[in-house]
Amino acid sequence: FSFRLFPLREHGMNLRAKPLTCQEIQAFRKSKEVMDRFIRAYKLMLGFYGINLVNEETGELERAENWRERFENLNRFSHNNLRITRILKCLGEMGYEHYQVHLVKFFLTETLVEETLPNVKRSALDYFLFTVRSKEKRRELVHYAWQHFRPQSSFVWGPHDKLQKYR
Repeated sequence: FSFRLFPLREHGMNLRAKPLTCQEIQAFRKSKEVMDRFIRAYKLMLGFYGINLVNEETGELERAENWRERFENLNRFSHNNLRITRILKCLGEMGYEHYQVHLVKFFLTETLVEETLPNVKRSALDYFLFTVRSKEKRRELVHYAWQHFRPQSSFVWGPHDKLQKYR
């Protein structure tokens, strides 16, 4: 169901779903109704994952009241990681790059700092991080991940010499 709510310009798991065209994306982005629905769908999926969108302007997130139960689901069923990757890519397509940054940082914090989502850690590092369109923001997130990754010597998502000099 996430493929209908979060269409992409690439083929997904559903072979019947047609990839979006650039013209369709531009039409979606110009339609207030479509974009309002998109944000509602995003909030719906966040709620399913135990996350609240605190600020629609900035994209700031926090744990929902039911986060423990929902995180248990995220840890148990890895197919959710594919959906989250899809949502992140779609956020970029729809002009919500700042939302991408907040969602990726949320998962990095929960996996590396809070350690509440150990089974999401690999996807957060291998896939979620690299959906972020802004090179600068992606670098910041890689640096954040490196700072919190243990053991730091096993971090393979960026060159350690550059990460040490970052900022």
